[in-house]
Amino acid sequence: MTVELTVEQMVKHIHHAIDDKLGKDTIILNIGKLSSLADYFVITSGSSARQVKAIADSVEDEMTKFDLEPRGKEGTDTQEWVLLDYGDIIVHVFSEDSRDFYNLEKLWRDAPIVDVDTL
Repeated sequence: MTVELTVEQMVKHIHHAIDDKLGKDTIILNIGKLSSLADYFVITSGSSARQVKAIADSVEDEMTKFDLEPRGKEGTDTQEWVLLDYGDIIVHVFSEDSRDFYNLEKLWRDAPIVDVDTL
């Protein structure tokens, strides 16, 4: 039986999967009013390539429980910036250096930061 999740429930599950692998400085940006790209960005970082991979794998494993596969997946070859596209949610898992370099939080500074507990 497939369980239908709301976008907000998906974000909560993604956040939990990231926390489970000790993702650092995880933030949720509500970009829905700024872009048709997605409703939410979930951004986190890992301290090593191994941790970046573990976080991305954890998110994929969690979403697979609900028969949800990413529409697109990028960056798994270098583990510097892994992007998982779930349609309404795009997950960005960065190495610390790549996160500092690309600084998505600054690029999307007009997007409200969402507290996972308020979803």
